[in-house]
Amino acid sequence: MSDLTGQHAFGQACIAGLGITETGKVYGRSAAGFAADAIRLAVADAGLALGDVDGLVVSNGLSGGVDFRLQRELGLRDLRFMNEVSVAGATAITQIQLATMAVATGLATTVVCVHADAPLSEPGMSSGAIYRGDSSTPTGFSGLAAAGGARGANNGYALAARRHMERYGTTSEQLGAIAVSQRKWAAMNPRARFRDSITIDDHQNSRWVAEPLHLLDCCMVSNGGVALVVTTTERARDLAQPPVHLWGAAQAHPGYTMARGCEFGLVTGAAVSGPAAMSMAGIAPSDVDVCEIYDCYTYTALVTLEDYGFCAKGEGGALAQSGALGPGGSLPTNTGGGQLSSYYLWGMTPLSEAVIQTRGQGGERQVANHDVVLVSGNGGILDYHATLVIAPEAKS
Repeated sequence: MSDLTGQHAFGQACIAGLGITETGKVYGRSAAGFAADAIRLAVADAGLALGDVDGLVVSNGLSGGVDFRLQRELGLRDLRFMNEVSVAGATAITQIQLATMAVATGLATTVVCVHADAPLSEPGMSSGAIYRGDSSTPTGFSGLAAAGGARGANNGYALAARRHMERYGTTSEQLGAIAVSQRKWAAMNPRARFRDSITIDDHQNSRWVAEPLHLLDCCMVSNGGVALVVTTTERARDLAQPPVHLWGAAQAHPGYTMARGCEFGLVTGAAVSGPAAMSMAGIAPSDVDVCEIYDCYTYTALVTLEDYGFCAKGEGGALAQSGALGPGGSLPTNTGGGQLSSYYLWGMTPLSEAVIQTRGQGGERQVANHDVVLVSGNGGILDYHATLVIAPEAKS
């Protein structure tokens, strides 16, 4: 019987293909269409044919429409493994975990993971994919929040950021430093939607979305799709792209009570997921060369870096202001511009850039030292978290 421990499974699988469609304000296409195109691109990138695929793990965002029917759209035959996953922004890493276990246990040999979304409509046209949050009747503390009008992600993350500020003295300018550093990376990324440089003054003068979060603290909304091919380490050696080796992964879902004593806004699932993934990989924060951190808001990136142990709790703002996260810094972070400046496709945004950096294919923005790359996924309002460690070489 196979050893089913996570560490053993991860040593047997690699990411061998990456496909990214056009992203951003790309109108007139469905999420399923983006997903199909992303899969075709990923399979071709690996040097494979669609007939080689025997596993499929799908995910969709706000607009829906990506499910098991994608098999028929692509003409895939005799799949041995299929699943649909949704853990919000933690989904992409969860998909990789499932694909890895399927490959390691022989359930499949070549699994494609895909996420796509198409919530944007052309200006002046009605959209059927407007996110309105949970439509159920709120109870308990959720009822109090709803009565006060504090519903939706912007308000929730604003509360979390404000609590962090009040406890640790984090400032809006420190959050702005994250937006500025990521825009510097985006300027070198041809795929990025926003490439014009910004300053701290630009950040401070951008309109409030939900105080203390300015517009430049918040991610964009994008249409598009990303797919990855996961196969055996042995097979990946002979394919078209440099294999991306999987060293470790973990999930952590806090289940905040939002009552007295709750650590919401101060400590996230990253504090559990990060150390667990790094332990599986046999590394410490000091071994990480590149970070690709889920950045739905600048605050999210800051608190995740703290919880991963790259600085002490409450010192994330100082780390951002030091310049460590930007080009030439000691901890290159969100090297494609992230969800703030490049594109927003849930956890596939940081994961796709991590694969590019690990392969050494980042072009002008490529980080010279990329032996260990750390990726995060965050979902809900800090409700779900996943961490992945990848590398260009197999773990010794």
